[in-house]
Amino acid sequence: MAVVSVLVFTAGLWLVGWTILSAVRTVILPRNAQSIITRAVFRSVRVPFRWLAGERRTFESRDRILALFAPVGLVALPGVWLTIVTAGYTLMFFALGGRSLGEAFHLSGSSVTTLGFAPATTLVERALAFTEAGWGLFLVALMITYLPSLYSAFARREALVALLEVRAGKPPSATEFIERHHRIGWLDELRETWLAWELWFAEVEESHSSFPALVFFRSPDPGRHWLTAAGTVLDSASVFMSSVEGVERGPPGVCVRSGYLALRKIADFFGIAFDPDPAPTDPISITRDEFESALDHLGGVGVQLTPDRDQAWRDFAGWRVNYDTVLLQLAEVTQAPYAPWTADRSAVSRERPRMRRFGRRAGAGREG
Repeated sequence: MAVVSVLVFTAGLWLVGWTILSAVRTVILPRNAQSIITRAVFRSVRVPFRWLAGERRTFESRDRILALFAPVGLVALPGVWLTIVTAGYTLMFFALGGRSLGEAFHLSGSSVTTLGFAPATTLVERALAFTEAGWGLFLVALMITYLPSLYSAFARREALVALLEVRAGKPPSATEFIERHHRIGWLDELRETWLAWELWFAEVEESHSSFPALVFFRSPDPGRHWLTAAGTVLDSASVFMSSVEGVERGPPGVCVRSGYLALRKIADFFGIAFDPDPAPTDPISITRDEFESALDHLGGVGVQLTPDRDQAWRDFAGWRVNYDTVLLQLAEVTQAPYAPWTADRSAVSRERPRMRRFGRRAGAGREG
């Protein structure tokens, strides 16, 4: 029986250590670190939300349901942590002997909640009760400090997303973005705009890969979404560089590179497969006719376009190929609202991305 008790105690200790490590990796570690517990919680919570937000509902109805997915997952996460810690200490109290499994659970629940309604009698039980109470408070405090950081990153993300409606319409589009800036005479003064979005992409990469729940946080306005905003800015920069005559190409170029690297980093977490080094001639989801139609519209409102449409198409496709797959896949995963060239078409692959990383990391693509 002594061997069995040691094994049970060890199993309980392992459960507690595993849970604490999961919490540290999820909240404190400033990098994209995988946690089985966190992944399992969000995947489990996602199942009923995907069922409730079926295709038969209107988008507004689906959006209201999906807006609750990430918050509910965050609420469930500390509950799961505390439950596993309680189970682990239950095994340890039981392994000490002198208590039934029910009594061990009673003492463990009393300790983790710091209510103290079940007294520990021996020195070892008291030591375990004190440590369990400490870990319980630690997990609760961890979540309390985690949420403000999360919502701070969300607020910073949404600031530029909301401002994009002024510049690109609702739903946002690349042609609307370029047309509006042309009409107010700002087409040659977009340097600061591209650089602001370069910084935005860098912040999104850091926050959304460290705190993946942010990927599923939806904008307060159902018609806005961080992914459609990202896609619109990337397409605007790509069209701007490839097709508008006499403009500075450095700032929009670094904006596009910052954008596709950020989306790839996030897509990597969800196991979305993509080519890290695509050729400029690889196929993209935008057709030549769609591109020509966009240029015809811009030319019709007076935007000075490059006369070589063939070269403009090659250049645009060479930029778009770097983010085409990851943009459409993430739009499908998050069920983003309609936006031209972003959430208006099916992703290249219908395989559901999983909340884990596999395969090699994304590398730098080629510019057209």
